Amino acid sequence: MNVKSGTYYWSTTYPDAPSYPVLDEDLTCDVLIVGGGSSGAQCAYYLTDKNLDVVVIEKNKIGQGSTSTNTAFIQYSGEKLFIDLVNTFGESYISKHLQLCREAINEMEEAAQTVNLDCEFKRRDSLYFASYPEDVERLKQEYTLLRKHQFELNFLDADEIENKYSFRKKAAIYSYNDAEMNPYKFTHGLMQYAAQKNVRIFEQTEMNGQMFDEKRKKVSARTKNGHTIHAKRVIYCAGYEGIDFKKEKQASFVSTYTVTTAPVPDLSFWYNRTLIWETARPYVYTRTTADNRIIIGGLDDNTNYPEDRDSKLVHKKKRLIEEFHKLFPNVRITPEYSLAAFYGGTIDGLPIIGIYDDRPNSYFLFGFGDNGTVYSQILAKIIAEDIVSGKSANLPYYLQNRPLLNK
Repeated sequence: MNVKSGTYYWSTTYPDAPSYPVLDEDLTCDVLIVGGGSSGAQCAYYLTDKNLDVVVIEKNKIGQGSTSTNTAFIQYSGEKLFIDLVNTFGESYISKHLQLCREAINEMEEAAQTVNLDCEFKRRDSLYFASYPEDVERLKQEYTLLRKHQFELNFLDADEIENKYSFRKKAAIYSYNDAEMNPYKFTHGLMQYAAQKNVRIFEQTEMNGQMFDEKRKKVSARTKNGHTIHAKRVIYCAGYEGIDFKKEKQASFVSTYTVTTAPVPDLSFWYNRTLIWETARPYVYTRTTADNRIIIGGLDDNTNYPEDRDSKLVHKKKRLIEEFHKLFPNVRITPEYSLAAFYGGTIDGLPIIGIYDDRPNSYFLFGFGDNGTVYSQILAKIIAEDIVSGKSANLPYYLQNRPLLNK
């Protein structure tokens, strides 16, 4: 799958990132992780110190896939409102999901503080504003639901928004204690931590086939360079390219676009440097970075053809800058990086752990959605628990065949 094109900011923040060897022999291990992006790194992190022999393979370089296009809004709220998810799954179900999202953000912060690399993890508040007057009532309902479940947030009216920002909107939810980070450094930090704990990591090592050995109860994974890895368990953490290994009917794809500016000397105009997004669909979102750049993203497009996606990049870049200036008309910005990429979601709005009869001893981590990094943290922990303990109480919430309207 051709997942991205354009120019990429995150990798420039860590130009001396470590490299890992190419696999040059056959191996046997307890757990094989296929994919060296953020979800693979999160799985490796949770499997360290578990008395397991863990191997990670990445077909290119660590963190260079969809991780390099991740804008790393670290939030519990997502594109699909929780009031809508409650209608699909029931309130007790979504209450558990909310709890796991909150725990995942806390554990990401803990992981960022544990590794020996500054992942630029920073707690940030979020402003989610009503793009149109007709969105206000649903925003109030969302606020009421989240307050019921003990989330710290305020509902702002137009005057309160204007007092804090240079723009006026009908209403907004102001949420506390979301976060931002550098996803590329986070991935490398977790991988380095895992490597120090004897996880074996290989780059330029692409898997091109696998079979299940019924007699030995192991998966035999073949690589393009002619070697075989025998593993008791396999976790597919290939991001959107995981669909190339196993089709999942719940997955859906669109194209998305991002602009990253040159550093802005003075960001004092931006109240608390909040994460900002909106109720419009497709929506636009924006955040700042540790070195005072501004990331503007969104304007998703329903095309899933790479050529069509890429042909729209110049126009989308212009539109994103225009949308930013609707909020901050007097701020001069210089675009320095811009990209087009596929963005994966799920039909029902929750991420997926795929466990399939035709893929024994295998897990497919589909942390799809606009909170993909948070979702991947949840799923990685659940998969690790299931491998280590033989079960995870939270696994059924995210299986591909999870029940609907479970009230």
